[in-house]
Amino acid sequence: MDWVADAVHSINSIQLRHALTQLITLGLFVVSALVIWKGLMCVTGSESPVVVVLSGSMEPGFQRGDILFLHMSKDPIRAGDIVVFNIDGRDIPIVHRAIEVHERQVTEETYILTKGDNNGIDDRIMYNHGQLWLQQHHIMGRAVGFLPYVGWATIIMTEKPILKYVLIGALGLLVLTSKE
Repeated sequence: MDWVADAVHSINSIQLRHALTQLITLGLFVVSALVIWKGLMCVTGSESPVVVVLSGSMEPGFQRGDILFLHMSKDPIRAGDIVVFNIDGRDIPIVHRAIEVHERQVTEETYILTKGDNNGIDDRIMYNHGQLWLQQHHIMGRAVGFLPYVGWATIIMTEKPILKYVLIGALGLLVLTSKE
């Protein structure tokens, strides 16, 4: 009867190895995504190389749900450039067009005024109290390309968080239960 105990032990050992292999695969997938994101940050020079348009303020050029690719170069921002900026104390970046740019030659400071293409007035009402201009440190990047509508998945998961948890759980189960 020792051969039955050996067989059961062997099967349990194989299942444990399979579970560990699946767990390592899931970890490698997550680490790969982080490495790709950090690589994009290095290549583009932007802290957020990809953003999703969350509102209709840039219509008709960009629709809600479009994904924008950003690049932060040494070239100065010019009026007409579409920039993504972050206001101090706020978490969500904003995608708008630079409508005025003033450069001080003595201090080499740049002051930028933005406006959404679909908005009637400039963005000064969105800036912090007393702030009339954006400065270079507010700019996250300049839009260099876009994919229409691909960002809707992000918007839906943000607006309905339960879907995000269901999707993550389903993907985790898929990875853990796959045979290869």
